Amino acid sequence: MSDFHAEWLALREPVDAVSRSMRLTRAVAAALPRYRAIDVIDLGAGTGANVRFLAGKLPLPQRWLLVDRDQRLLDHGPKAWPCECVDLRDAVFDSKLFAGRSLVTASALLDLASDSWLKALVERCRDAGAAVLFALTYDGRIDFAPAEPEDEAVCDLVNQHQRRDKGLGPAAGPSAVARTNELFTAAGYHMERETSDWVLTSDSQELQQQLIRGWTEAARVMAPDRSAAIADWSTRRMDHVDQGRSQLIVGHQDLGGWIP
Repeated sequence: MSDFHAEWLALREPVDAVSRSMRLTRAVAAALPRYRAIDVIDLGAGTGANVRFLAGKLPLPQRWLLVDRDQRLLDHGPKAWPCECVDLRDAVFDSKLFAGRSLVTASALLDLASDSWLKALVERCRDAGAAVLFALTYDGRIDFAPAEPEDEAVCDLVNQHQRRDKGLGPAAGPSAVARTNELFTAAGYHMERETSDWVLTSDSQELQQQLIRGWTEAARVMAPDRSAAIADWSTRRMDHVDQGRSQLIVGHQDLGGWIP
């Protein structure tokens, strides 16, 4: 999978926390068993932001397993829960990881996954009878203010890049939420979804800068012949951030469900 750094995950965690759907979190929590400990597996756990957000909002007692391919990220995570360093390419084909789970959860993961990976994920969750909660999946929407003429073209290039292989096969990218919803519904789940957009103002200057750098690089990869125009766009966008007048809305959706 694409590599993430602990610094990036720390930068985005506060924005993730205020963007997530509390209604959907409560709905999934209400579908979990109350008569025994709930067993939760967190896929692509990183440094543990998902467990930090959810642990106080789910029924007690809880047992968590944090799964990621990067042991260095797991080492930054909560020490109260076991962690397992597993390549996520293989995780969804390992029925033992999912056996007995009450909840399968992930944050900012589905858009990096291929259709075959998503199908395997659905099969593992259905076999376990687990509820699911997938937060902050990018859905292809980026709104820029103030506007620049190249904004839409750069967004299109970014979304093309999102569909490249991120380590889990050709990525579903912006269609991930709709496709995952379709697959779980076909498997007999009751599914609900809600927007969880990032709304970034001048208070999120560093995060905006990181995003613009990433989008600039992605756009250049997809259109190297337009590198000069993309660089000029990037300079103007960075100037808006530096001057405190930039606002970015990055489209995300939360998806949750359970077997009725």
